[in-house]
Amino acid sequence: MGTTLTALVQDNEVELEQLQDRIGYRFRDLQLLQLSLVHSSFAFERLDDSRHNETLEFLGDAVLDLIVGFILFVRFPELREGKLTRIRSALVNEGGLTERAREIDLGSYLLLGKGESASSGRDKPSILSGTYEALVGAIFLDGGYDAAQVFVRRFFEPYLNDSQERLVSIDAKSELQELLQERYSTGPEYVLVGEEGPAHARLFSVAVRFQDEELGTGTASSKKEAEQQAARTALKQLRQRFSQP
Repeated sequence: MGTTLTALVQDNEVELEQLQDRIGYRFRDLQLLQLSLVHSSFAFERLDDSRHNETLEFLGDAVLDLIVGFILFVRFPELREGKLTRIRSALVNEGGLTERAREIDLGSYLLLGKGESASSGRDKPSILSGTYEALVGAIFLDGGYDAAQVFVRRFFEPYLNDSQERLVSIDAKSELQELLQERYSTGPEYVLVGEEGPAHARLFSVAVRFQDEELGTGTASSKKEAEQQAARTALKQLRQRFSQP
């Protein structure tokens, strides 16, 4: 027999209090907070109604794009749309959201199925970033836009003190795409060239190719970060090539 969301809130009362202290927001409906922490693997194994956080993740993704986009619009009024988009992507991509999730130790509060828990799911970038989006979605539903904006500003604005150039360069994939589109009217291709290591510590190797030429490679614990690394290598190579007479 499974359990219910109401029972989970009661069972995890102490943990939910701790997390609210960490994020600086008090929920009126603790079931929303709890639901944001329920991974699909746990829901299918333990919950009677199999509800999990993926719909909250969908909502949180949209809320983050809106709020971070508005912050950047006000903060950098002189920047054009392309640069604003790249900075936003750098802040809310999988890598950026994983860092924000780790800042509040979000993985400790996750409810995972046995398989995900055994394979270090609490530290997987894809799960952490998705849960962070779900948390933002839960705050939005519980307290509205203003509450979500306060939360996002608290955890994202410190990173806007970095230079515009550094913020833009974090999202190397978008920068590479724009560079190649501008010069050749077509973009690069990312190819998975290798996987190694046990399931809980998998490493992915990705190559970025353009017109049958390999421009760079990257290796990381997620395919998305490996693609970013490959794009950074490609950008360095292309800048050197384009600067030559």
